[in-house]
Amino acid sequence: MKCADTVHSTSHDGSLQLSWLARLIDAHAPEEVAEAIAALVQARPGCIAAGVLWGLDEVVAAPGMPLALFTAVPFAAADGPWLDAARRADGPHWHPDRQRVAIRLCSQPEPAVLLLQLQPAHADAGFFAELEAPLQLAGQHLRRALEWAELQDSHEQLERSENLQRALFAISDLAGSERDMPAMLRGIHAIVSTLMYAENIFIVMHNAEQDTIRFLYYVDVEDPRVPGDGLDMPLSAIEYTLTWYVICDGKARMGNADELRSQAAGPVAQIGPDSTDWLGVPMLRDGQLGGALVVQSYRPDIGFSDEDLTLLEFVGSHILTALERKQGKEDLEQRVQLRTRQLAEANRGLQLEIIERQRAEHLQAALFQVAELATADIGQDAFYRRVHAVVGELLNAENFFIGLLSDERQRLTFPYSVDAVLTPPAERALGRGLSEYVLRLGRTLCVDNADIEELERRGEIAPGRMNSPAMYWLGVPLIVGDEVIGLVAVQSYRPDVVYGVADQELLGFVASQIANSLTRRRSAESLKRAYEQLEHRVEERTLALRKEISERERMQDQLRHQVMHDSLTGLPNRGYLRDRIDRVLASMQRGSQQRCALLYLDVDRFKIINDSLGHLAGDEVLKEVARRLAGCVRHPDLVARLSGDEFAILLEQDDLPAAAIAVAQRVLDALRAPMPVAGKELQVTASVGIAIGDDHYATADEVLRDADIALYRAKELGRKRYELFDETLAKNVVDVLTLEGELRQALQHDQFEPYFQPICALDGSDRVVGFEALIRWNHPRRGVLRPGDFLKIAEDSGLVEAIDWRMFELGCRRLQQLGRSDIFMTVNVSALHLRHADFDRHLVQLLERTGLAPSRLVMEVTEGALLDNPERVRATLERLRAIGIGAALDDFGTGYSSLSYLHSLPLRILKIDRAFVQELDKGANTSSTTVVAAILALARALNIQVIAEGIETPTQRDALMAMGCEMGQGYLLGRPAPIAQWREPRTVDA
Repeated sequence: MKCADTVHSTSHDGSLQLSWLARLIDAHAPEEVAEAIAALVQARPGCIAAGVLWGLDEVVAAPGMPLALFTAVPFAAADGPWLDAARRADGPHWHPDRQRVAIRLCSQPEPAVLLLQLQPAHADAGFFAELEAPLQLAGQHLRRALEWAELQDSHEQLERSENLQRALFAISDLAGSERDMPAMLRGIHAIVSTLMYAENIFIVMHNAEQDTIRFLYYVDVEDPRVPGDGLDMPLSAIEYTLTWYVICDGKARMGNADELRSQAAGPVAQIGPDSTDWLGVPMLRDGQLGGALVVQSYRPDIGFSDEDLTLLEFVGSHILTALERKQGKEDLEQRVQLRTRQLAEANRGLQLEIIERQRAEHLQAALFQVAELATADIGQDAFYRRVHAVVGELLNAENFFIGLLSDERQRLTFPYSVDAVLTPPAERALGRGLSEYVLRLGRTLCVDNADIEELERRGEIAPGRMNSPAMYWLGVPLIVGDEVIGLVAVQSYRPDVVYGVADQELLGFVASQIANSLTRRRSAESLKRAYEQLEHRVEERTLALRKEISERERMQDQLRHQVMHDSLTGLPNRGYLRDRIDRVLASMQRGSQQRCALLYLDVDRFKIINDSLGHLAGDEVLKEVARRLAGCVRHPDLVARLSGDEFAILLEQDDLPAAAIAVAQRVLDALRAPMPVAGKELQVTASVGIAIGDDHYATADEVLRDADIALYRAKELGRKRYELFDETLAKNVVDVLTLEGELRQALQHDQFEPYFQPICALDGSDRVVGFEALIRWNHPRRGVLRPGDFLKIAEDSGLVEAIDWRMFELGCRRLQQLGRSDIFMTVNVSALHLRHADFDRHLVQLLERTGLAPSRLVMEVTEGALLDNPERVRATLERLRAIGIGAALDDFGTGYSSLSYLHSLPLRILKIDRAFVQELDKGANTSSTTVVAAILALARALNIQVIAEGIETPTQRDALMAMGCEMGQGYLLGRPAPIAQWREPRTVDA
């Protein structure tokens, strides 16, 4: 907030008003106008202090007035609300102390107020009577001065922005110019010098990966030596210097030596002379430090400001970008130059390779021609001429000949020769010439005159070279296998025609082709004779093979029939039937209206026939069944034997299922007729399952499966009948599989729970003396299930033993929770458990785990379990009785041998079957009453306790009490329930 103040003067005169008006007119700056206003007010009597405030700047004093007077004026910060109100009010606005007053002079471009401190005697409205018009004029002049000042500030800011923008554009232009790096750096230095004092400047680049720095540009009037000579150096080389701090923490620093030391977090090291003022900023790109930019001054009259720091920070990031662009451009140019040189070298190599490849392609094409000639159907003379022409395209072959050894290997023949000087004879005896030397060594020979003379000197060849005047001679042996049969040679009579290594290789390949061709032609005649002999032998062998093929086809047909038919009955087997069904189903899938039906048959009680009369009689029965089944169908229906006593009939008719039912009934009638076998007349019956095949079946196995399900249903309903498959049967089968899986899940998730049915004393008190533990399944979807809903499936799936052991343990633990030690518990034990010799040991271990006393546990066994293995069961019960575990015989009186167990088995309890108890409602003279009385008398004689099951009425209970029965259980005395229900006292309805 700017303020121009004055203190009241004691002298006043009229000339002061005129001088104030002239001063106001001459004033242009806001401070000058404020001073003129203060001078006017100070001339008024009673004014202690006066000032003009606007903005938030420092106080500006009137000319000649000490600053201390203005700072002592009580325009404190606590008067903020009063000043804000004065800026919005019209006319004088008094302070609550009535000694200060504020008058708004103008509101644009920012509010300005005149503040007065008055003596109490003058603190009223009369003080302003003569000031209203001058103050209004002064306010207008102050508003114009403020607007002019604001316009000047905007112009200066715009000018600085334009200078900065021009500098940045210039830096960017330098980065894209053709100048080298030193020239670009000098240009950047010149640009920075236009923005601030930059006589001494250096740019340091930092490599974060290698932790090195480089003084990329360095200009210093006091210390011209570049640190590190402008090369990379470790950052630690300038440790604790001001530049090191800027690079390490990325913070700018500015000031003299003392100020800079206070800004450092540690000691400050100095390199070179000390500067009077120093400014260093980090160069950042995307927040990453790339180096530092430093300017310094050795002149006391030149320093750096906060504006210079901000400017240099802004320019530094652009300089870093420009340097990286320039460096990247130079690196790219170097890479381009290097790559250009590499490409030029590669191009030269490629050109050479192209020339070599063209030569190789030309050579290969010629060699292919030679190879084709070796197999061409042409005469020998034409072959030699064409070979000579091809070789002549690759090397000088003006003088060319082919020499061959005779069959006795004593003479050398020349079937082809062309020579400009001396043509060899058609043949000659072997001598000691160059040709014989090649034949003798078996390898290529390339010689000139000097070599030939050396061979003559050593005696390898005869002098005169067999009268050959050649200057250069090249010969290659013709080799077949390991045998040399001749040679091919070229020779030159001119010194400018010389043969090299490439010529040797080429002629060597030609020689191999010639040798192959000669061998082929020599063997052609023998091959022709061999072919004639072979044709004769092939004709003889063809006749033999035709006879063999006919016999093999007959055997294959017989084998196919054996594979697809049953050997006993001669009927098609399962594989044949499946193939036939698949063909019918495929026809349906293609849109055919054809339908089929499968009758799945099983001979009832066929095992008894086999066991009684023997397997031979069983085979006779199966053959007779097959014969009768075949008589029940017509073409194209199919009768097949699947396995053992299982047969199937496939019907392909339209009237289904009526036709299938008719055939099934006809089959049952046909089999019902007496069947004489092994001197006996057998009455054979069968069960039939029928599945109707339509387009919802995909495979034969699905049809067989559904027919088998229907057959199983027919057997369940009593055999000697047929059943038609429907979706209900399939659902029942699927439900069994589903229930098996759910039983396994129930074991894993502990879904089984024992329900306890009380066993009460029949003495009139109905007190509970024991419980029978009965299994329940807490099914997650179907609720509580009774044993009849799942035990049969558990037995079939082999899970019943695991479920029983879980129930034994849960029952023992629940009985312990009841808190009464005088109550026993009975559990049902199946014959499966008693078959295990270690059953009693596992039961004892279970009691040890649960803590239940052995005397409180009673096992209920049925007569069926006793019949399974009486001796083992008796031994097991004896061992259990020895440790205190009792045994109860369940459903006593219903078996045919119950009385035989009482004197031989260690029984503690008999349980009278509910069938006898239910008959007690009919009166006292029934046979059931007699049986129950006899059982009770027998039990007393053998000292065995008795429990009557199924007591449902008071009459039954009273009758049992009258006959002296000790204990009973049934719905009248209590229904099965969780153990929690039996922890509370209960009453039984009479």
